[in-house]
Amino acid sequence: MSSANALQILLRFLSQDAKVPLGTAMSKVKDLQSVHLNSPNEIAKSDIKALQAIFEDEKLSKQILNAAKRVVKKRVASNGDEALHPPVKRRATEAFGEPLTGAELEESLELPTVCLDEDILKKTVLFANRAPLVLAFAVVLLKYTMPEQPLSSRLSLAQAVVSTNSRTKAVSIGLESGKSAEEEGYGEGQPTVTVMGREIRVMKRWGYEWRRDEVKEKTEDGYEVETQSTLRSERTLTHEDMPALWGIDLEALKKSNEKNPAVPKTYITGNIPIYTAQSARAYLLKSFGTPEKEQQDSKTSKKQSSASKMAQKERNLGYLLGALQLLFESWSKSLSPTELDKRAWSWYVRVRPEVEGGVAGWGSKNTLKLSDILLLRH
Repeated sequence: MSSANALQILLRFLSQDAKVPLGTAMSKVKDLQSVHLNSPNEIAKSDIKALQAIFEDEKLSKQILNAAKRVVKKRVASNGDEALHPPVKRRATEAFGEPLTGAELEESLELPTVCLDEDILKKTVLFANRAPLVLAFAVVLLKYTMPEQPLSSRLSLAQAVVSTNSRTKAVSIGLESGKSAEEEGYGEGQPTVTVMGREIRVMKRWGYEWRRDEVKEKTEDGYEVETQSTLRSERTLTHEDMPALWGIDLEALKKSNEKNPAVPKTYITGNIPIYTAQSARAYLLKSFGTPEKEQQDSKTSKKQSSASKMAQKERNLGYLLGALQLLFESWSKSLSPTELDKRAWSWYVRVRPEVEGGVAGWGSKNTLKLSDILLLRH
């Protein structure tokens, strides 16, 4: 089997069978191959520690291991390729506990404290692949182009951009084929918004109450903190206010409808698959490491614990979000939201990590200099 075919099968297993977000799957394929976990069969024979070393999240690692075991078990039972395409299960809903209020949900999704100290940012170099950088760009961009959207919506819409872009890239280099769910008409009739030049199908979250009056304060070291007061009643909102939105996962919708081919593609029931804010946030938190050379040169060059690595990545994310905020803020007064959105993708292209073209560069990581982002300011 060619390396390209093996890569495609492994990616399909992660994104379809193990239900790993496509952006996460793309970024981890090469890590799996580097430890000879090239197929569901090899993953099934491994253990949770091996997967956790790559994916870092214990729950996600268990999910992947269990999916691999199911695939292998089904293959043995059927003695055919059907094992690679098991039926898609419906998402389970929460069975216990009270649902979070809007304010509680937004609080649970808070991102690391943003650093706006230019002296720190100019010296900072991160190590990451391209997909989470697109996600970070979109999350910060939406603060300026759709400021009425809560953080949960911005994370969901940004993840939709990443997944749409990832599939387009996968098709262009031969890892995916066929029409996308959007091209086949799934979600037709649902409203759309444009983020980084891409049209995203959305669902309106009518009645979602989350707003607080926010006061921004800067600390002496350049960090920005938001202090929140009482919730504003939804009755005070103007008619023009856009409701909160979710990005619809059209590819997941397509898979669920494949079980019921008689159902029209445009027919959407109450159980709409969306890009969840929680998964987008988790992806951001674990994606921005420090180049190995800088770690070796630092005084604390001893082997880091998992907690220490995560703390470092969260700090790095705060640096990246700060640099992006300074970029978009510098242009926000001279460009309309539409013009700002049009510029965003070209800015991303100018600063994204350099990787090999085609399949060889799929999911690869490289350095990201925050000074390059700051140079793009107005």
